[in-house]
Amino acid sequence: MLLYDSRVSGNCYKVRLLFAHLGLPYQRREVDVVDRFGRRELLGELNPALRVPTLVLDDGRALGESDAILWYFAEGTPYLPDERFERAQVLQWMFFEQYSHEPYIAVLRFWLLFARAKPAEAVIEERRKGGDAALDAMEGHLATRQFLVAERYTIADIALYAYTHVAEEAGFDLSGYAGIRAWLARVSAQAGHVQIDA
Repeated sequence: MLLYDSRVSGNCYKVRLLFAHLGLPYQRREVDVVDRFGRRELLGELNPALRVPTLVLDDGRALGESDAILWYFAEGTPYLPDERFERAQVLQWMFFEQYSHEPYIAVLRFWLLFARAKPAEAVIEERRKGGDAALDAMEGHLATRQFLVAERYTIADIALYAYTHVAEEAGFDLSGYAGIRAWLARVSAQAGHVQIDA
């Protein structure tokens, strides 16, 4: 398999982290997430959104979007429950990550670390409020739980770990989030864990 990847992207990291847990072999092709020049030529036939991660399977079919890739490879493994309601809860947290977490924490991280020009302070502050709300929601849930779903490590945890564990790079202070910090430690202690820049 060939993964069109970025070492700094949390979305790409999700895929690499699950692959490390599963021991799946694959090749990587680094794609610049700042300079999008040539994306249509590179990914246009593979992913209409022209984003990474994009994965080309051994049979030549392509799959984009990190959470779709996670779902595809978690099927039939311990990382995705068999029980119908628990599977729906995994999706619930993955949708939360894409709509209520990533647009704030990941975008702020990108602006602060990689963007050539930063938006106005009012725009940054609005994103910070959204990120705080996402962290508050996670903290409320994790305060009494080991993991997000069914008291076990699933792709819901992988999806939210990717940008939560680097939230401080986006200016979020996690010191007041004891539940999140304990959860981050549990996730990083999982067998086969790799770092975002590995």
